[in-house]
Amino acid sequence: MRTTLFAFAVIVGASGQAGANEPPIQGPADAACREQARAQVFTAPNPDRLSLWDLGSQIWHTCMAAYHGTGPNPGRQEQRF
Repeated sequence: MRTTLFAFAVIVGASGQAGANEPPIQGPADAACREQARAQVFTAPNPDRLSLWDLGSQIWHTCMAAYHGTGPNPGRQEQRF
C-alpha cells in the first residue's frame, strides 16, 4: 500500500514539474500553439540544430504570428528611450 502511494506521489509530482518552467497560459491561442509546438518539436525540420526548447519556442512563435496575422504584437510601436 505504501509503495503504491509513493509511486502515485512521484508520478503526480513529476507531471506537475513539466510546466514549471513555462509561464501561465494567456489564452486559447497560446494554449493551441503550445500544444502544436509540443506535437511538432520532434518531427519539425531543424537545419540550424537548435535545442528542443529553442525549436519548440520557434514553432510557438510562428504559430502565434500566424494566429495574429501580422505578428505577435500587432499595432505596437517601437519605444526606445
